[in-house]
Amino acid sequence: MSLIIDKYEKLLGFMFLIVFYMFITTNLFASKIQDVANIVGVRDNQLIGYGLVVGLDGSGDSSSKFTNQTLSNLLKNVNVKLDPKDIKSKNVAAVMVTATLPPFAREGDKIDITVSSIGDAKSLQGGVLLITPLKGVNGKIYALAQGPITIGGFNLKGGKNQKHFTTTVKVMDGATVERAVAWDLYNQKYTTLSLKKSDFNLAVEIQNKINQFFKTKAAVAIDPRTIRLKKPENLTMPEFLAKIQNIEIKNKMPDVIVIDERTGTVVAGSNIKVQPTVITYGDIVIKIKKETSILELTQMFQKFKATPQDMIAILENLKVSNAINAKIIIN
Repeated sequence: MSLIIDKYEKLLGFMFLIVFYMFITTNLFASKIQDVANIVGVRDNQLIGYGLVVGLDGSGDSSSKFTNQTLSNLLKNVNVKLDPKDIKSKNVAAVMVTATLPPFAREGDKIDITVSSIGDAKSLQGGVLLITPLKGVNGKIYALAQGPITIGGFNLKGGKNQKHFTTTVKVMDGATVERAVAWDLYNQKYTTLSLKKSDFNLAVEIQNKINQFFKTKAAVAIDPRTIRLKKPENLTMPEFLAKIQNIEIKNKMPDVIVIDERTGTVVAGSNIKVQPTVITYGDIVIKIKKETSILELTQMFQKFKATPQDMIAILENLKVSNAINAKIIIN
């Protein structure tokens, strides 16, 4: 039994070496421009609001002052004057309501909302969210949220047998858009692409591909993330952008080594190069006289019976010494 366990542990320890044989030998991938760049201005907007959930079965806030004050203010609007100190109901809960307003959303569209308790309510199950204005960062109201809260789970005392979080719930189509984010795309002659990551080569590649496609100077790379666009006279801006987003480019992915120190796993492309260097680590001494690959380096470590932790430490130091020109990500 001991022999079997030792063999099993050794197999796990060196499984990380096998993954190097399973990677492709090139890091050039065909992508579309829409995969690597965003159109400046076409973006989501975050909304937030404060409201009340009523109709709870004794699972609401017990003694939250802001809940009682909010309920008192609400009752004043229907000509019911009540001192907040006199409110003892546990059927009401104060909540924060958040939502994401998608680009080009129009009045009357429905959007999803997230309702979260901010008091000491035990559950929002079965309650009804009263009309709650949702505002943007500019303070303007963009949507109104209201409707029943349905969680579809249960919550027993002590937190046992809890199927879902009962104080936070996502409500599908829980808000109605009341104001659109104004952006006149149709009449624009110029717009801008923003790359998701800074890359001079990619910016120039996109500029050249767009100009070749339209056979005119429609794109100019301003910096490693920004490409200025000018639409041709025979196209509308939506038509122009639709064509641009579908243009294919060769996107060179950066060399990356991923290290998981908890499991001793190292994953890397087998084509990553290691420059000539001398590695000394404990009893391990390796002399690399000419440029080699990560794949060949792992074979050397296998001969020296290096552990995953040994290789992780060496790779990190090879990166520091510039012997490896790859990004190291440690999980």
